[in-house]
Amino acid sequence: MAQGKLKVKSKCPPSVKQKKKQTKGPAISKRSNRPMKPKKNKNSEASKLKKMITKTVNKSVEEEIRNRALPAQNLSKIQEAIAKHNKT
Repeated sequence: MAQGKLKVKSKCPPSVKQKKKQTKGPAISKRSNRPMKPKKNKNSEASKLKKMITKTVNKSVEEEIRNRALPAQNLSKIQEAIAKHNKT
């Protein structure tokens, strides 16, 4: 059982004005007429260029290594056809 009197919340007199809560605006305000390019296109173009460069470098290095290693060996006609097909 509760002992003592219950506490009653005090009320402010009507002459005192209450504070108004301020509403916050948007966190980021952007101009609606300012065009912005998406970052995805820029990153995808850079990655395509990077892939193309690595592909060409790897191909040229592989061809150079083959040229150093293969002159001593005689390839069969099937192996020559496969090598010719891989070069193109």
